[in-house]
Amino acid sequence: MADDDLTHVLSTVGPRLRALRSDRGLTLAALSAGTGISQSTLSRLESGQRRPTLELLLPLARTYGVPLDELVGAPPTGDPRIHPRPFVRHGRTFVPLGRNVGGLLAYKMIIPGGGSRDDPRPEQRVHEGYEWLYVLAGELRLALGEHDMVLTAGEAAEFDTRVPHGFVSAGPGPVEVLSLFGKQGERVHVRARPAGR
Repeated sequence: MADDDLTHVLSTVGPRLRALRSDRGLTLAALSAGTGISQSTLSRLESGQRRPTLELLLPLARTYGVPLDELVGAPPTGDPRIHPRPFVRHGRTFVPLGRNVGGLLAYKMIIPGGGSRDDPRPEQRVHEGYEWLYVLAGELRLALGEHDMVLTAGEAAEFDTRVPHGFVSAGPGPVEVLSLFGKQGERVHVRARPAGR
């Protein structure tokens, strides 16, 4: 790799690390606790003031659940396949479906069953971004603002994540969902129709 190429690759590591931490909703303190790397070192890595090393990148790749080449923006090898590494967050399994670190994120999400349409509304939260959901199997209960609806296989919903929202399985079995999420507000032009129409 030429010196110019190496300099370019290394200069993109910091912004990529900052985007990953932001996408995961982690503070520097939480990331430091999870990796054993000091907050000041993490901050300098993200700002480009510290050169990334394997000793620093390996625990970060493990914590974020991404391959090392994704952290450093290694040039493509010509192999289009991705090798998803599922991770569990809040009892839900996420299977990454792309490599777009810091951009539009695509996941297959598996939400455990045990819910019912008669349960209290799911807890709602807000954050920056825009989300698109497509139900592959099962029933998804979506509380979106004042709306409360159940989406079944083949239905989709899109919404601004600054609107209070929450979703759970609406039945005894798990629900499988494709999720596209963009912090920049990317929109997919498919909308769910309310159940019963």
